[in-house]
Amino acid sequence: MNRIITVTPNPAVDITYTIHGITEGASHRVPTPLIRAGGKGLNVARVAHQVGHPVIAVAPTGGAAGQTLAAELWTSGVPHALVAVTAETRRSITLVDTLGGETSIFNEEGQALHPDDWLSLSSTVLRAVQGDDGRGPARVLVGSGSLPPGAPVDFYPSLVKIAHNAGIPSIIDTSGPAILAAARAGADVLKPNHHELAEATGEPGLEAAALSLIALGAKTVLVSAGAAGMLAFDRTNPGGCWSARLPAPLTGNPTGAGDAAVAAAAVALAEGVTDAREILKRATAWSAAAVLTPAAGEISPRYKELEEQLMVTWKETR
Repeated sequence: MNRIITVTPNPAVDITYTIHGITEGASHRVPTPLIRAGGKGLNVARVAHQVGHPVIAVAPTGGAAGQTLAAELWTSGVPHALVAVTAETRRSITLVDTLGGETSIFNEEGQALHPDDWLSLSSTVLRAVQGDDGRGPARVLVGSGSLPPGAPVDFYPSLVKIAHNAGIPSIIDTSGPAILAAARAGADVLKPNHHELAEATGEPGLEAAALSLIALGAKTVLVSAGAAGMLAFDRTNPGGCWSARLPAPLTGNPTGAGDAAVAAAAVALAEGVTDAREILKRATAWSAAAVLTPAAGEISPRYKELEEQLMVTWKETR
């Protein structure tokens, strides 16, 4: 079974409000919000599960919000392994303005986990990867999202090590120093957006920034560039990068676009696809398809149609 294991160290209860026009400083009457178990890795698992790929979503949960997250995840049908912790699970609020076409996101930072909680989380990941849970070994390990305060600096590198010890690829989607640490650990795929990439590397140019992660040890770097599409830099082709975009940008809710791209890359790797161009095509199409849905963690069934519309080109970097 080509299972994908996703790890979300800082999950959240996602609350999405949709409103037709926002007036600053005014009160607004809104429909009942959409409430889901969220966090980047859980969104990745949802998308992969939606397209019929076997997954296990691993995450710590605690407090009342953690109970809400666990209940919704159980109802969703997404296979999961949750680790009970004392820290209260955070919340994330998304405001989708259908009139102005803007989406605003308010992410709580999250609470620090106890050292024993980190050990329990890592042990749960290891069991899932090895198939000790009785569901068979994994084919891909994905680590996604921010880290709560006080997280071990080597958490994402430890996921890369677990994956490589098991002989499977790793995908890491995070930001700041954590993405540099994952690159040094030899992550198979890193998936920052262009803002995260510039902030983490300190390089003003997108190409130089992506290549710096390759130089640190990453094998492939997928970079989301908004309406400009996505780029793929690969260690085996150091002289350039692949670019993929639609003829015209789509309008909608971009909240889960990056997570859908990670899901596409994970499914491709689980199916044995290693060509950077093919992974880029899937990731770009699934990312675009996510924009057409009301909330993170799902994609429009048009993703195959969108892939056929992509403009894919090779760009020399030197």
